[in-house]
Amino acid sequence: MLAGTAASAQEKTTLFKVVTLKDDVVIALSARDIGALGGNDVTHIGRAIKAGGELTVWQYAVRKGRDGELEQAPLKRVSLIGHESLRVEPYASPLRVVPVPEN
Repeated sequence: MLAGTAASAQEKTTLFKVVTLKDDVVIALSARDIGALGGNDVTHIGRAIKAGGELTVWQYAVRKGRDGELEQAPLKRVSLIGHESLRVEPYASPLRVVPVPEN
């Protein structure tokens, strides 16, 4: 992937870390998801979960890319269910970020 293309993908995909009592998970929102939520910060995600009780997002994980370099990439769709102990934080990956699949 060219450097310009990687930067473009990272601008279109925003990563967050969801922290619960059991574990942490890295999730991503596409530009379209962010538009539907009304913004790309943790407040908008928290409000969406509280208002709807849940939010379906892409879980991200580290994998080896085709070029052998490590990258953050979509793993599977997961549903976040609102809970008092749920915390959402911005997440900055030092790795290349693969864009969220557009469905």
